[in-house]
Amino acid sequence: MTDEPPSTIASIRNNGSGDKTERSDKSWLKRLRHALNSEPRSREELLAVIKEAANNQLLDQDALTIIEGALDVASQQARELMVPRSRIVAIRVDETPREFLPKIIESGHSRFPVIGESFDDIKGILLAKDLLRLMLEGNLDFSLDSLLRPANIVPESKRVNVLLREFRQKRYHMALVIDEYGGISGLVTIEDVLEEIVGDIEDETDEESDEPIKRVSETDYIIKALTPIDDFNDYFKAGLSDEDFDTIGGILVQEFGHLPKRNEVAVIDNFQFRVLYADNRQIHLLRLTLLE
Repeated sequence: MTDEPPSTIASIRNNGSGDKTERSDKSWLKRLRHALNSEPRSREELLAVIKEAANNQLLDQDALTIIEGALDVASQQARELMVPRSRIVAIRVDETPREFLPKIIESGHSRFPVIGESFDDIKGILLAKDLLRLMLEGNLDFSLDSLLRPANIVPESKRVNVLLREFRQKRYHMALVIDEYGGISGLVTIEDVLEEIVGDIEDETDEESDEPIKRVSETDYIIKALTPIDDFNDYFKAGLSDEDFDTIGGILVQEFGHLPKRNEVAVIDNFQFRVLYADNRQIHLLRLTLLE
């Protein structure tokens, strides 16, 4: 039986527990210093140390997410982040303002590739803000050529971390991506890269723009052509067949018998579809009117 008073025994026990915690902290800090002061053997080993730092509350979860995103970006190429060619909203250089302004308004984008005879004939980039002064002046008689900015072209194999550095150094926000044959395969923006690092960047319009079906009046709706037929049927209590096609756009191409242009109209059952926007590859946006 010990002669030490209870308070001393408690103190010894507490110190013992504290010593274990202190030894654990020192051990972890030693491993962290080792990882930072020496060449990591692998990305996985580095991530393990960083995650342990988060578990020990030396990093918060947001910081961990950003670090992981930055490490992921370093190993990715432009082809992995790009918006594919079929989803690019482009403007033809010979279009009039009355023809291309609806596309700009409906898409909500701030930058648009301007093309010539074909999609691979890139003339430049149009910034929506460059149109503001002309719109305020009521000037709809102008040439797109006078407003175009140079287009930045990068290969699909471009490393994303290198691309981000070029975005910052050269102060541009969009790059068109070309395949091995020199054709346009997509585009990538600085926001795409940043979202890969920090997660989705949403603004006050994202919720509405992501809606595949948007009601604008009692009988009128704006519909994305990629809306699944099942979702359309559920929304309108309709019975359109999904046997041959998965999307509303697919049914309409069959109904038209060709790839329609803007303002072409088709009627299926009691639904009237008017094409708001389509390019040379697919339909993008529709206006639906319910018929009595």
